[in-house]
Amino acid sequence: MPSDRPIVAAFDLDGTLTEGGSVVKWLQFVAGRTTVYRAIATHLAPLAYGAAMSGSAADTAKEALFRDVLQGRPLSEVADRSAEFARHHVARELRPQVRAKLQGHLDAGHHLVLVSASPELYVGVVAAMLGAHGFVGTRLAVDPLGRLTGGYLGNNCRGEEKLRRLHEWVASRDLGFEPPELYAYGNSRGDRRMLAAAEHPVDCGKLGRFGALRAYPRLGQ
Repeated sequence: MPSDRPIVAAFDLDGTLTEGGSVVKWLQFVAGRTTVYRAIATHLAPLAYGAAMSGSAADTAKEALFRDVLQGRPLSEVADRSAEFARHHVARELRPQVRAKLQGHLDAGHHLVLVSASPELYVGVVAAMLGAHGFVGTRLAVDPLGRLTGGYLGNNCRGEEKLRRLHEWVASRDLGFEPPELYAYGNSRGDRRMLAAAEHPVDCGKLGRFGALRAYPRLGQ
């Protein structure tokens, strides 16, 4: 029997809608390859440990890299470069099969949101390009002079924080008293909480039974 509940479709960005990660590519687009390579070399050990362990170790290592590369840069300049990066990234890295799923939700009139650990500075641009109704991403702190500090404003948008921010976005839409029917698309450990909360979770990763989300139905099934 058809439900009258509103339907929300939440899509992760990196590795789900697009091929691979975007953060290092974005940093290079903003600050140049040499600057980013030097920063990565400086923070290589914590970055590697964070990649292996995930959780707070990954959050802390990512923020340290951001501070090294972004601290003191004017927000206006970084925002302009981020918008340009988003256009290039979508043109080159969008996954057609996942893009088709997204378009299907839009055509059906569902409420569509991008939910990513990547910075909102370009996640929002990608969301607008794809016709999404909203976006959630990692927010970056800005000092009183309009310069990035390199630190987060709040928490890195992954895991429990990703789910919390998704719920916050849904509440802001005023969809009614019933909780919405949730579709969630992800590919990594950072998406586990979001997929666990969804009635229709979809694993968009490419590792199959070796992937972090192998317990969930795979894309195309």
